[in-house]
Amino acid sequence: MAQAFAVEGTAGPVAGWTDGDGPDLLLVHGGPGLSDYMAMLSAETRGWRSIGYQQRGITPSAAEGPFAVGQHVSDALAVLDGQARGPVVVLGHSWGGHLALQIALAAGNLVRAVLVVDGLGSAGDAGVPALRAELRRRLPPGSRARCDELDEQLATPGATDDDALESLRLLWPGYFADPAGAPPPPEGMAVSLACATGSAASAMEQLAAGTFASRLAMITVPVTVLAGDSSPMPVVVAEETARIAGGKLVVVRGGGHLPWHEQPGCVSSALAAWI
Repeated sequence: MAQAFAVEGTAGPVAGWTDGDGPDLLLVHGGPGLSDYMAMLSAETRGWRSIGYQQRGITPSAAEGPFAVGQHVSDALAVLDGQARGPVVVLGHSWGGHLALQIALAAGNLVRAVLVVDGLGSAGDAGVPALRAELRRRLPPGSRARCDELDEQLATPGATDDDALESLRLLWPGYFADPAGAPPPPEGMAVSLACATGSAASAMEQLAAGTFASRLAMITVPVTVLAGDSSPMPVVVAEETARIAGGKLVVVRGGGHLPWHEQPGCVSSALAAWI
């Protein structure tokens, strides 16, 4: 049974949970500014002691900023300091894959390996424009007009968290290889628009300048990059991350952005090298 915890970070509390028994596995969810959904991976993480946490922007972790990448890393280090029993493997999904690599670069010997699951790219635009375009292409025709309205609203000062959540719910099926057969979004899903925009701007500044790629080239722990070949995120961004980090690329045939849905066992197989 999962056990809740809270640690005090440098800019407020970080709340999370632990579950299972075995080597420590830090789970870093996507977003940014999204509620934690990594319990979805419970079937893939058997044999590990999972350490999940809610990133800032959403309660019960700190709801306020700063939302810079460096603060997200500091929050994760507070979790490791309070919960890890030794060097951990870090599993990050989507934005969390980018953050997992940032954590590994900052954590020294606290991290022994990283698994990036359909993460952002590590240079340039990170594949985000292509991701957004493909998600929109996968929308049913009847949803596109509402998506356009929400995009316009989200570009205004009056945009709200509810606007962002409605947009995410519309786009959600497109993250899967077969949108018509997509599972429902996680129960209680929430979005912090302030966190999403602030964190993304911080990450994109580093990516555009090339500073993250230059640091990533110096990573010393093993890295595996898992990518779904039917994900809206282009596989080329996974290839780029694996190349820069000197890591291993695994392409999941028929997998979407959450490739464990279409291909159960793909994540556990990738983790098996480090158990």
